[in-house]
Amino acid sequence: MLKRIVGNRTEEILTGISLFLHRHKITPNNLTLIGLIINGIAAYCYYRGFIVAGGIVILLAGFFDMLDGAVARAGDSGSKIGAFTDSVVDRYSDFLIFAGVLTYFAKNGDLGNTILVLVIICGTFLVSYVRARAELVIPKCAVGLMERAERIIILAAGSIFGFFTIALWFLAISTHFTAFHRIYHTHKTNKTSRQ
Repeated sequence: MLKRIVGNRTEEILTGISLFLHRHKITPNNLTLIGLIINGIAAYCYYRGFIVAGGIVILLAGFFDMLDGAVARAGDSGSKIGAFTDSVVDRYSDFLIFAGVLTYFAKNGDLGNTILVLVIICGTFLVSYVRARAELVIPKCAVGLMERAERIIILAAGSIFGFFTIALWFLAISTHFTAFHRIYHTHKTNKTSRQ
């Protein structure tokens, strides 16, 4: 959803940077790996309780996540296997980030928020899993509010601006709402196509 809103505004900036990186032989896979490493740093920040720093670092990692696709387009090297690899690495990044948050609460004996983060991890993975399975049944299932970019922005904003727990509660609810929305959409679309 966010990509559809801000896509045109960021495309020119990303195109210029991606052409520069492509000319210097930086591949999309390089950027994907860098993003994963940066998310690992963010996870460590959260684990240590450096919440604001964690939010800033995941925004930096998100920039690399946008760049890898832009570089692939700049070099006309986009492929299904590249998109597959990027998607898998994104799941690892999601796990690292929320594992960092979870271990922060767990080590401080905060059972309630530890469980809350487990609910978020479940919802986060269901959002992508439901889409992957749905698109074996229907052509496209990109509906719902909480795609990856939205989740990162909500978590980062909560981390940086001091409403961290509120952001976590919002993610816990909205990720599952998005998953259920996609389930409903899949059943409805499949039923309509068979009529």
